[in-house]
Amino acid sequence: MEQASALGPRPHFLIADDHVMFAEALCAYLEKTYTVVGIAPDGHTMVKEALSQRPDVIIVDVGMPRLNGLDAARAVKEQDPKIKFVFLTMHDDANLAAAALELGKVAFVLKHSAGSELLKAIEHVLRGKRYVTPILQPKDWFDARAKARRFSKEITPRQEEVVRLLAEGRQVKEIARLLHVSAKTVEFHKREIMLAYSFKNNADLVLFALKRGLITDTQLE
Repeated sequence: MEQASALGPRPHFLIADDHVMFAEALCAYLEKTYTVVGIAPDGHTMVKEALSQRPDVIIVDVGMPRLNGLDAARAVKEQDPKIKFVFLTMHDDANLAAAALELGKVAFVLKHSAGSELLKAIEHVLRGKRYVTPILQPKDWFDARAKARRFSKEITPRQEEVVRLLAEGRQVKEIARLLHVSAKTVEFHKREIMLAYSFKNNADLVLFALKRGLITDTQLE
């Protein structure tokens, strides 16, 4: 018989994270209180497992291969709005938190947060409340959310390539060589992207690349 808590029967959890050791450690930690029904190593697998297992909560890394955590959560939510989400990331960016909050009453926690904070965040979403780790609270949520929404704009395949390579830390000349174009062409694409999305620096480009699933947290380590 499943152990009951103050909320009733033990909620079922799915973990989505491409860092295997972290995911397994998190699974062992959560199983002290909850029931973990599986671990998904990428976004596509997360969507498939979520719709098969129908967990109560998905603990999801923001940056994952094949499909980033934000888009994977959006895909799940469209088919099963009852599933709740706790996002984990290594990046302490309030705008990334704002992008997650576009999905509703979710939690957003840093990977280096204490386990007690993660449990607090979980309890919040189980009760239908929002939770954002305190150090990420932006001064103006409206401005942060407006910035998050602009990530939905379309860009060309060539621009995606340029963004991905810039976010990986590659220099303009190296990108030009890899794409078989001139450095001026790369500079043109970079300038157009920066203007179109009102990016102020390369950190904005990295955030954008993570949101689009062009790179993962692993690539930034």
